Amino acid sequence: MEKKLKILAAGDLHGDLDIAKRLSAKGKKAKVDLVILAGDIYGYGVGDENILKPFKDAGQKVVFVPGNCDFDEERAILTKHGKDIHNYYVTYGGVGIAGIGSPNWKLSLDEGDFGMIKKNFERMKPKKRILVSHLHAAGTLAEFSGIPGEKVLRKAVREFKPDLLIAAHIHEGEGIEDKIGKTRVVQVGRRGKIIEV
Repeated sequence: MEKKLKILAAGDLHGDLDIAKRLSAKGKKAKVDLVILAGDIYGYGVGDENILKPFKDAGQKVVFVPGNCDFDEERAILTKHGKDIHNYYVTYGGVGIAGIGSPNWKLSLDEGDFGMIKKNFERMKPKKRILVSHLHAAGTLAEFSGIPGEKVLRKAVREFKPDLLIAAHIHEGEGIEDKIGKTRVVQVGRRGKIIEV
C-alpha cells in the first residue's frame, strides 16, 4: 500500500508563540511528516522572531507561504526555521507542494501570480500535488464571509488539478471543506488540521 504524506496545515498565527507551541505539539502527537503554514504567521506588527522555533525544536519540517500581514523582513526571519514556498515549489514524501502567498499587504492575485503557479506545476514531477495559498479561491464556501475569493486561484485549480488546495485568511472559515472539480479545498487556521495526501 502506498504511504501517504501526513501534514499539519495551519494559518493565521498572527505572531502568537503559544499557538505555534500548541500546533507543534499537535503535529508531534499525530507524527506528521510536514507542517504547512498558509500565511499571516506574523501580523499587525506583532510577532516573536522565534515563532517557527517550536516546530524546529520538535524536529518538524516547515514550509510556508506569506500572508498579507507578512512583510519581506519577516519572511527573511521565518526562513531561519522554515522554507518559504511563495512562487516556488518543493517535493516532500513524493508529493509536490507549490505556494502562492500574498505578502506585503497584497489582497488579490493577478495574471503574474497565475503564471508563477503554472510554471511551478509544469516543473513538478510527482503525481500527487498540493497548492498552498494564503487567500481563498472564488466560488468556495469561504466566501460566506463576504470577502470574495480569488478568481486566479480558482482558474489555477481548474487547470492544474492539484489533489489539495490549502488556504487560510478567513479566520472564521477555519475547518470549512469544499471541492473545485476533484480538488479537495481546506480552509485552515489557528487550530490546525491533520491531512493525509
